[in-house]
Amino acid sequence: MKIPDLNDLIADLQTAKQIAIDDRNPNAIVTATVAQAKLLGMDNMRDVTPNSNGLGYIPELTPEAALAISKRLDEEY
Repeated sequence: MKIPDLNDLIADLQTAKQIAIDDRNPNAIVTATVAQAKLLGMDNMRDVTPNSNGLGYIPELTPEAALAISKRLDEEY
């Protein structure tokens, strides 16, 4: 049995994400997108724009944003 490489894992998650999109399941879309981001080392990137209390904030990920991210990953991978 071949050990999957990064491309295999990304492709598998892309398949899972497409199933989630077809099923209109935004939670599964987000889960697959986050898993892809983690594999690509993007899980520690944060928007630390200061707000009025001096603390950084992370904007909420809407289903629309998750779908846009998913479509962009589809185009790139």
